[in-house]
Amino acid sequence: MSVTKIFFNARLKIMMVLACVAGGIIALRLIDIQVLRHQAYLQMAERNRTQIIYQTAPRGRVFTSDGVAVATNAPSFSFYYLGVGNTDPAYLERLAHDFAPHLKMDPQAILSQLEKGVKTGKAILLAENLSTKSTVALQELQLYYPGVYLIEETKRTYPYGGFASHLLGYIGSMTEREWRNRDMRLGYRLNSKIGKNGIEKKFEKELKGTDGGVYLEVDYRGRVKSIIQDKKWAAGSDVYLTLDFKLQQAAEEGLKKSKTGRGAAVALDPRTGAVLAMASAPAYNPNIFVQYSDEENPQQSKKIDEYNLAIQGTYPPASTFKIITAAAALEYGHLDVNHKINCPGHYDSGPRIFKCWGTHGPVDLFDGMSNSCDVYFYQVAAQTGSAAIEKIQRKFMFGRQTGIDLPGEKAGNLYGPTRRARNKTYWFIGDTLNLSIGQGELLVTPLKLAQFAAAIASRGNVYRPYYVDKIVSNQTGRTEKIGKTEILQKADLKPETYDLLFKALKHTVEGGTAARVRIKGLDVYGKTGTAQNPHGADHGWFMAFAGREGEEPSIALAVFVEFGEGGSSAAGPIARAMLEAYFDIAKPTVSSATATAAADQPTAAAVSTLSANERSAEDYEELLANGEEDGSL
Repeated sequence: MSVTKIFFNARLKIMMVLACVAGGIIALRLIDIQVLRHQAYLQMAERNRTQIIYQTAPRGRVFTSDGVAVATNAPSFSFYYLGVGNTDPAYLERLAHDFAPHLKMDPQAILSQLEKGVKTGKAILLAENLSTKSTVALQELQLYYPGVYLIEETKRTYPYGGFASHLLGYIGSMTEREWRNRDMRLGYRLNSKIGKNGIEKKFEKELKGTDGGVYLEVDYRGRVKSIIQDKKWAAGSDVYLTLDFKLQQAAEEGLKKSKTGRGAAVALDPRTGAVLAMASAPAYNPNIFVQYSDEENPQQSKKIDEYNLAIQGTYPPASTFKIITAAAALEYGHLDVNHKINCPGHYDSGPRIFKCWGTHGPVDLFDGMSNSCDVYFYQVAAQTGSAAIEKIQRKFMFGRQTGIDLPGEKAGNLYGPTRRARNKTYWFIGDTLNLSIGQGELLVTPLKLAQFAAAIASRGNVYRPYYVDKIVSNQTGRTEKIGKTEILQKADLKPETYDLLFKALKHTVEGGTAARVRIKGLDVYGKTGTAQNPHGADHGWFMAFAGREGEEPSIALAVFVEFGEGGSSAAGPIARAMLEAYFDIAKPTVSSATATAAADQPTAAAVSTLSANERSAEDYEELLANGEEDGSL
């Protein structure tokens, strides 16, 4: 046998061995696919024909204490392309062109998303937050374009627009940073909406709910063949506030219609510390962040003023602070309530002359408070001393936060000789006189003044304000009590001190500068204030507390109108409207002008303290607002 033939036979044998080995490998692979791992590969093939579309759960609703839903949900639809099926560029371009008008989107933007879906083979969200108006046309187009799918969801809605907007907050899409820091257990996705501010943010975990999803079987062309599984969503928990709906509305409407449209109004329950109303103006409408994407909406800037003046604005309390001055004098024995002090319209402190807003003649505590006579309180403060006034401030927690569970609350500023002594600087007589009428370095927030009004009304209980009553789960029905009554401090003044303060404040309502809140059937106690403002028009204050005749006070409030010029004229009408709303008192049928004139007339006792040529308290208030030095009605 030749060498060539031997070599050929050897090569043939090698090739036959290799062929047998290759055949064996193929056979083993087929056995593995068809027998050993048949079920696993079958499931994998099934999954390749399955698309998952997630459904966002409805957020929990937010209710007022009287059961009005102020944050709820409305029907909304999302539109998906399943990413498989007809991938012809001409088909995709035609699809984008036909759907664009109904989605209110640019065809090129839709086409870009379709091409992304084709590339990834995954369900792609083309549009979300669609209104029911678009669904009919979109469902019809679905018949002609396999691979698209419409799914029902919900969107957040605020039925009363800017109602308690600074407290409720708003929602928006997650940022990249929020996505990185998300709680994986809550099932967030890249397009998830979350609370950005207020209650929406604070109670995000409770409000979010558990998302659902639709598992769809699709054919090779992307057409939906069947729903494999419809995993139902679970709505988030409902949050119940302590706010009174009518009272909050009255506060907001009053601020909106005020002279400047800027200010805050806070009402508390003096028996518990519950927040009955908290309004800050200007407000904003959180619906601008959750508008339907397919509707024609006016171009609105989403740059909003999140500054909550009720807890962040700090201003001198002006004449409302005269309650503290009177309390200090009564508590430390420096005031005879029947002793009259003559008011000639000014007070000579030695270094300078301090003016009063009027010439009141001889006045005692009740007429001094009723007419907000500065000279009376200058002399009382000079006799009592600034240290005693500072001690009473501290009893009511001036210069400290109220303790409400809201971010950004300002503490204001306590004003007294202690800090000056600590800093080794002088305290002058002028400082004491300014302190006595709530001016100088003294600063409070509207919430702090409301807390103070509630503390007077409760005879010394300084409560921590709270605004959420309970959270109710929509999944289990379980109720979690959130709000609780907590006394932060007790302003332990003598009972007779509180008795006299009540009498003086009632006198102020019955025939003085707070006459605007004199309401038949109610026991109302109040005090006005006009805070000097070196940067422009003065600010208006009104604080009050009230109860039905013969009953303990059930509401305490503070109203502040920025640049309002007069406490009685600017803040008084708002305070009155709030009391009428809270006690459900129908407004009189007489003209508003007549009613206002009647409410502002002082009693005979009050008139007797004024000289014949003097005008009403409100006239002097306006005079003061126009530049009268050192006055603080």
